[in-house]
Amino acid sequence: MTKGKAVVVGGIGIIGRNTIQALEADGGWEIIGLSRRSPPFDTTAQFISVDLLDETDARAKLTGLTDVTHIFYMALTGGLGGENVEDNLALVRNSVGVIAPIAPNLQRVVLTQGGKYYGVHLGPHKSPSRENDPRHLPPDFYYNQQDYIAELQKGQSWHYTCLRPEAVIGYAEGIPLNTASLVALYAVICKELGVPLNYPGPEAGFKALNKFIDARLLGRCEVWAATEPTAAGEAFNITNASAMRWCNLWPVFTEYFGCEPGVILPISLESFMADKEPVWDDIVRKYQLKKQSFSDFGVWSFADWFFGRTWDTILEDTKRLQFGFTGAIDTEQNFIEIFDQMRAERVIPASG
Repeated sequence: MTKGKAVVVGGIGIIGRNTIQALEADGGWEIIGLSRRSPPFDTTAQFISVDLLDETDARAKLTGLTDVTHIFYMALTGGLGGENVEDNLALVRNSVGVIAPIAPNLQRVVLTQGGKYYGVHLGPHKSPSRENDPRHLPPDFYYNQQDYIAELQKGQSWHYTCLRPEAVIGYAEGIPLNTASLVALYAVICKELGVPLNYPGPEAGFKALNKFIDARLLGRCEVWAATEPTAAGEAFNITNASAMRWCNLWPVFTEYFGCEPGVILPISLESFMADKEPVWDDIVRKYQLKKQSFSDFGVWSFADWFFGRTWDTILEDTKRLQFGFTGAIDTEQNFIEIFDQMRAERVIPASG
């Protein structure tokens, strides 16, 4: 039985890829991915190459999607903060805003947001953060996107649901805002250079409490949010359900990658990694890894941010448990499984 026709906006990103895979595993879906590039992974989904910052291109390529029943939105452009409002609003307007008015059978739009909704990128904030917390002082493009979709939905038979994950643990080729990839690349380079795996942030960041989210679990939650009747019109935080501190994970990383134990040594990885591309190229040749450019592997300013956060960041996700999505994974297990995946795909060396 056909469950529907799904459009995944941002289909090759770490969340988009795992949403597509969750839809494929669920079965019965016709899947369309939207991205500028072809998917670097095996999939049954059809992809449309489109520049969503170009309204003309978007309208020319998406006007045939009149039979869409579900839209999953997780595209992103710009930096780490919430300030790039104009471009991120354009991505929504040129995808959901084009498809929804021409799709009479549309049932649900799932808008993927994140911890920035609560100001986690700004500094110490209310934590645990709950879905009904007030907004912080803008700009924050998540607010503009949600307000746009809310206005678009007025008087229509379809509904929208917001998902708010925290930092994502997963792997997707060529996606630089990737927690696991940055940890792995930092550790592999430390191992190759024979230096200890020092924690590159402050002591307070080493001990701060966080809740992250497994990309695979998030993909399954996306499908649930699109199909669960009671989720219509709701917002849900989504994390692994297990909290973590870097101080507890760091010995696990040290052992996994075969590094020498380090200390807390605050540095800017953006600065210290600026000259490490030749080291990475040597590692790729030495271990016959899949060729991937150093710049595609990670944005080190993002690593400086998540290692440097000195405040607790806990998104309370009791609400999604109460509504019926009960998936969970231990965060230490999550990191190890993604590192194992990266080894299996020959992205990093096979042993420490």
